[in-house]
Amino acid sequence: MSLDDLSRPPLAVGLAGSPGPGPSRSHVLLDRALERLDRAGFVTRRIELSRLPADALLGRARDAAVDAAIAQVSQAHVVLAATPVYRASYSGLLKVFFDLLPTDALEGRVAIPIATGGSLAHQLMLDHALRPLLASVGARVVSTGVYGTQTQFTDGRPDPALELRLARAVDEAVALAQFPAVSDPITPHASEVTR
Repeated sequence: MSLDDLSRPPLAVGLAGSPGPGPSRSHVLLDRALERLDRAGFVTRRIELSRLPADALLGRARDAAVDAAIAQVSQAHVVLAATPVYRASYSGLLKVFFDLLPTDALEGRVAIPIATGGSLAHQLMLDHALRPLLASVGARVVSTGVYGTQTQFTDGRPDPALELRLARAVDEAVALAQFPAVSDPITPHASEVTR
C-alpha cells in the first residue's frame, strides 16, 4: 500500500447480478448498502452486470467495459455482490463475471453477500454458494450476510428488520476495511524468544 492509497477515500463497488430489466429487490438492497457506505466516507460505484457485453462476459471477446469493471472490483476496498436466487444459487451473470477474475483478485478486500429469494427456503445459499464464491477470489466475507424475501418488502422498500441486518453487514465491512488483515505475521527477534 502506497501513501497515495492512504490519502484517497476508500472505494466500495457493488455488483448488481440481476438479469431482469428494471429494479429488483436485490438491487434495492445493494443501493441501500452503497448509500450507507457513501455516508461512511467511501467512494461508491455500482456495476450493472446485465449491461455488460455478453461475449466479453463469456470470455469470447475483450471489451473495455468489462475490463474497466474488473479493474474497479480489483481496486475496491469493499465489494458487494447482490443477486436474486436462481436454482438455489446466485445468478449466472454473477458466475460468469467472477469466472473472469484472477484467483486472488479480492485478496485483502472485504465482501458483503446480498441475496433475495421468494421464500426463506433458499436462505442457506448465502453460506453454501455466495460466500464460497467471494472467498474463492480471496475476499474476507463479513459474518452477517443479507437475505431478503418478497414478504420483507412493501412498495419496494425493505422492512425494518431487513434494513437493520443490512446496516449490520455494512458496519462490519467498514470496520474490516479500516483494519485490514495482517498477511505477514511479525516474527519475534531471536533475542526476544530467549528471554
